[in-house]
Amino acid sequence: MLVLTDVHTGYGPIEVLKGISLTVEAGEIVTVIGANGAGKTTTLLTISGINPVRQGEIVFEGKRIDCLKSHEIVSRGVCQSPEGRKIFARMTVMENLEMGAYVRTDPAGVGKDLDQVFTLFPILKERRTQLGGTLSGGEQQMLAIGRAMMARPRLLLLDEPSLGLAPLFVLKVFEIIRELNRRGVTILLVEQNARMALKTANRGYVMETGRIVIEDAASKLLADPRVKEIYLGE
Repeated sequence: MLVLTDVHTGYGPIEVLKGISLTVEAGEIVTVIGANGAGKTTTLLTISGINPVRQGEIVFEGKRIDCLKSHEIVSRGVCQSPEGRKIFARMTVMENLEMGAYVRTDPAGVGKDLDQVFTLFPILKERRTQLGGTLSGGEQQMLAIGRAMMARPRLLLLDEPSLGLAPLFVLKVFEIIRELNRRGVTILLVEQNARMALKTANRGYVMETGRIVIEDAASKLLADPRVKEIYLGE
């Protein structure tokens, strides 16, 4: 579904991604783990078209997308729930969800997807008239994921969905990720909680300073001595 080949990018004179290549098959959950500053978030922002590719290419469902604008990439079915949630704090829950569907022109389908979001996140239905900024951190994360789902993604990019959440909410978020995948959404997950990410994913990549240094089945990465020592604290 998604293929990155020798992708380089950065900020100004600083090169952040130094030739990364990775793939995501339809129906998978793939995770990217690594220390802060490894380039994980930059990878997702580059797939989304926010950071321009300086070298290499990104192909989604057989067509290059690295030459497209961000809203065009969303229209193709690639949607992101960003690090830090970045909901619209002064807009209601309902308005935030409607913003997720801004590229769509099928009102009936939007209504159906809204019902599905409310089924998945009942608390959002209860609080649909409440301002986004007044929700708890866990509720804001649910809203960020729900907003991305309103674009009807085939590939969902999740950036640090458990960041800053209480342990019970972390478990809930990973339950939601698995449920979305069961419903047919392919997921590329960037996550600091390496153990939970690898227990949830089919495959994983380990990034260090802008490069992929290990890739394997998630179960094998959980047992890899290097991963256990550096990222699992064992």
